[in-house]
Amino acid sequence: MTEVASICSDLLRIDTTNDGTPDGSGERVAAEHVAGLLADTGVEPVVFESAPRRTSVVARIPGDDPDALLIHGHLDVVPADPSEWRLHPFSGEIADGCVHGRGAVDMKGALSMTLALVREWARLGRRPKRDIVLAFLADEEATGEYGAGYAVTRHRDLFEGCTEAISESGGFSVTVPGGAIGSGAVQVPSPARAGLSSEDLRLYPVAVGERGTAWMKVTAHGVAGHGSKPPVDNPVAELCRALARLADHRWPVRLTPAVAALIEALGRELGTTIDLDRLDEEIERLGQAGTLFKGVIRNSANPTMLDAGYKVNVIPGTAQAHVDGRFLPGFREEFLETIDKLLGPKVSREFVTLDDGVASPTEGLFDELCAALLAEDPAGRPVPYVMTGGTDAKSFAQIGIRGYGFAPLLLDPGLDYFGMFHGVDERVPVAGLEFGVRVLDRLLTSRAG
Repeated sequence: MTEVASICSDLLRIDTTNDGTPDGSGERVAAEHVAGLLADTGVEPVVFESAPRRTSVVARIPGDDPDALLIHGHLDVVPADPSEWRLHPFSGEIADGCVHGRGAVDMKGALSMTLALVREWARLGRRPKRDIVLAFLADEEATGEYGAGYAVTRHRDLFEGCTEAISESGGFSVTVPGGAIGSGAVQVPSPARAGLSSEDLRLYPVAVGERGTAWMKVTAHGVAGHGSKPPVDNPVAELCRALARLADHRWPVRLTPAVAALIEALGRELGTTIDLDRLDEEIERLGQAGTLFKGVIRNSANPTMLDAGYKVNVIPGTAQAHVDGRFLPGFREEFLETIDKLLGPKVSREFVTLDDGVASPTEGLFDELCAALLAEDPAGRPVPYVMTGGTDAKSFAQIGIRGYGFAPLLLDPGLDYFGMFHGVDERVPVAGLEFGVRVLDRLLTSRAG
């Protein structure tokens, strides 16, 4: 077993479930384990808690240049029901060439790559070409209040000199089968197309931005009364009508610069023309490649939780729900105006969390990320990418740190990577983790390609 797989397996066996309440498992045990792995290399980790068991670790590795790069990731994971899994979600079992468990993809696998690389540097006596700040954080799977949010407000000094960062949800391979594109089959020059057919294309989306987050609690007020009588103003019914309007709303296409750059790059690499006036149809035509921009050409609002009533024969005075809202960078006001219109005058809203979207340049560090991928996979085609969800990058953006999604993985074409996030039977290939360690080494050191 390679060290990166062993570290990943050990982390997955530590239950760090974040159920969104203060009573979750917490990250303390995992944080102490990570701190121990870092301390073994001579690095001095800083361990701090924002609340009991809500623990984060930050460490700095000196490099040749004090201009620092932040590598951050989260220790917490979403809940998992063992009865739904083929292998226990907290077993960390290595089987079929993969490490299995909740968090393998999101995102203990990426943390393991960083830890394995730091330990390799220590054994070989090597150092990075610039200062590296490592942050292993609590609470990303909820609001980030106990993790990145706390870190940037209470421990900002630990990130001194950091102007750029890398984290999850980017740098993974997406294989597009040759001939899969409706009009304009993929034909790509192939000096070194290991593992690909003559027409297959291996894309590497590198995240340069993500949508804003608006998690909301919405409340309908009405007149309480007996369930057998004609309703005067039933808040349950009013809330249901409002939520149906939200769920049925067709948000208009809004093309941001970063998504436009992605679509342009896809068209170029796929050897086809993508019609910007028919993006929904183009998503279907492009198949796997189309999924890269399917969720980022519109705002969205999905009702996710309901809470109303306390007895079947009582009309309650209030009814509440939670809504997961996401908006494109630059479209916050349009999004909120639409939400208010759809909810109507009888339903109020309040924010659980509200964070603007983030965007980073498709140059500079972005070019370095792409070069590191190509050094390990010359047949790959890096493209810019925008995440549908959110990460701790939003918190670090508040202190001027530009973020990129870059947790490099070479994946088997048959693995549903997107389905691994918060899904059952989450797993990550051992070979993919080993590939990621090599890519990160090329990025962070001066090793020649």
